[in-house]
Amino acid sequence: MPKNDLRKIRENLLISKAELARKAGISPLTIDRIENGYTCRVDTKRKIIQALGLKLSEKNKVFKE
Repeated sequence: MPKNDLRKIRENLLISKAELARKAGISPLTIDRIENGYTCRVDTKRKIIQALGLKLSEKNKVFKE
């Protein structure tokens, strides 16, 4: 079970993995891995949160850890 809601949030915003990856400056493979429950660095989480248009203080909406 993934420890995040990244896939749900991304799909609600109608953003593809590739588009989110481009906005965040990371690879689509990284997005895929995170959506499947793999861990990532804090810096990567920050990039994703900002690419989703969220504030860093809203990180718990995406990442449960």
